[in-house]
Amino acid sequence: MHIHILGICGTFMGGLALIARAAGHRVTGCDMAVYPPMSTQLEEQGIELIEGYGAEQLALKPDLFIVGNVVSRGNPLMEAILNEGLPYTSGPQWLGEQILRQQHVLAIAGTHGKTTTSSMLAWILQYAGLAPNFLIGGIAQNFGISARFDAAQRYFVIEADEYDTAFFDKRSKFVHYRPRTAVLNNLEFDHADIFENLAAIQKQFHHLVRIIPQQGRVIYPAADQALQEVLAMGCWSEQCSLGSGLAHEHDHASDPKTTWNVRLIEASGSQFEVLHGAEVIATIEWSLIGLHNVHNALAAISAAEHIGVAPTLACEALSHFEGIKRRMELRATVQNIAVYDDFAHHPTAISTTLAGLRKQVGDARIIAVLEPRSNTMKLGTMSARLPASLQEADLLFCYNETQGKHSIHWDAERVFATMSQPTEVHHDLEQLVQAVAATAQPGDHILVMSNGGFGGFHDKLISKLKQKYS
Repeated sequence: MHIHILGICGTFMGGLALIARAAGHRVTGCDMAVYPPMSTQLEEQGIELIEGYGAEQLALKPDLFIVGNVVSRGNPLMEAILNEGLPYTSGPQWLGEQILRQQHVLAIAGTHGKTTTSSMLAWILQYAGLAPNFLIGGIAQNFGISARFDAAQRYFVIEADEYDTAFFDKRSKFVHYRPRTAVLNNLEFDHADIFENLAAIQKQFHHLVRIIPQQGRVIYPAADQALQEVLAMGCWSEQCSLGSGLAHEHDHASDPKTTWNVRLIEASGSQFEVLHGAEVIATIEWSLIGLHNVHNALAAISAAEHIGVAPTLACEALSHFEGIKRRMELRATVQNIAVYDDFAHHPTAISTTLAGLRKQVGDARIIAVLEPRSNTMKLGTMSARLPASLQEADLLFCYNETQGKHSIHWDAERVFATMSQPTEVHHDLEQLVQAVAATAQPGDHILVMSNGGFGGFHDKLISKLKQKYS
């Protein structure tokens, strides 16, 4: 079958393309605003990309069009498909019906940590010799790809997004996946462009809970009130609760209400013990930092245990976990100035990332560079929370594209006027690069946060720093 994918360079759709090809289909696709790492990955896999959504692509005569949720009415190719009455479906629906139905699906849902936890779980299963299939919204360093499929394998790890499926299907993507093992990592208000309030998201999460089999497992943090409310609506599966991880090395008590917990050895989260009930299972020492990653690890260990992977082996695997591209990824060090790339797209994610970095670097200066690019960030729903989320930074630079689809709908200068730290808002990318490079000093840690390509800011900054110190 020839499948043509609209919006192929999104993290989900790009991974779907790899899976469809591995399943034996011919795959082509189109998109706008193509940028790495997905465009590079697709090209390396030999998948043909077409720039734009021109109606002339009907001449390819595919057997099926798979439509990404970036596509809306008015898209010229989509209008041509509708006018001609050609077969189309959404990515999640095709995946659920054609691929996942024969698999034991392990789904990772939640506002934060989906990509990292999915990657951790896939790596644990790989380390245990289970060779899992997976579809993740990022590229795990241990794999070098975001998706893999072999019909001979039984397990499928998937990042389960609550965003809507397509313009013609407003259910959350994850309802199509029908998992047997489900991690509900956390739940906050997000995606203000499609959800009115937290209750609307909780309703979608309960749709997911309602389709998990009785023999399935629901894994969730015991302290998350929003998820407790979801489960109170009804849960018919085994429940496995995770502790807060706030205990330290000298504290030998474990919360009896939780199935799994952790005890920090290093405050940065780089070393910690994993507990099942009151029993210490193993110690993990790794390169990741931040309590959020410790929580992600705990969820992955529980999910793996549900399909028979010994927790001790899971902990051993995580000690060899190398992280995710664009999740606190160290891009370069120039004259002892570290430049990190992070996907942070929500005040909570920004806060936890900065907190982890602060515990790692101590009193060293942290320069935060923020592009508020997600739909929720652009709308300003979370803008009032941004100053508090950035308190661990010593200096802040914010980029506000004044024109174009990534421009924000709120006054950044006014929002950040409450910051006690020096703060600059820039509307020109080249001027921003120049300003950050001029400010940077040896020993600084520059944390660049965006959920998009940021106009190549990272590479431009690294180049400018090299010029500065050449």
